[in-house]
Amino acid sequence: MIPAMRKSALVLLFFITGLLLILLTVIDASTRQSLAAESMNSRAMLVSELGLSDLALSTEARYTRHLTLADRHSAFQDHPTSFDHFPSGSIFLPPSQLTHD
Repeated sequence: MIPAMRKSALVLLFFITGLLLILLTVIDASTRQSLAAESMNSRAMLVSELGLSDLALSTEARYTRHLTLADRHSAFQDHPTSFDHFPSGSIFLPPSQLTHD
């Protein structure tokens, strides 16, 4: 039979367990970051060697695939007063350099 523990001992055990889990999370994050650094370096070399462009965010219109390549009027390319008929056009904001004069 297990003897009854005081409430303060249970709280202390809870906090020690929580701190141990936080410590293990920090250790895991640091090891994963060091392992990912090698992979990121090799991917960066591949991207620069192949001359790839920015990340494609969607498969729809060109102004939502590559936000850095968009211009002010690309959403209205079919007609000047037409609405944007691609759903991702309402999700992604235009780049900040296009919204400032």
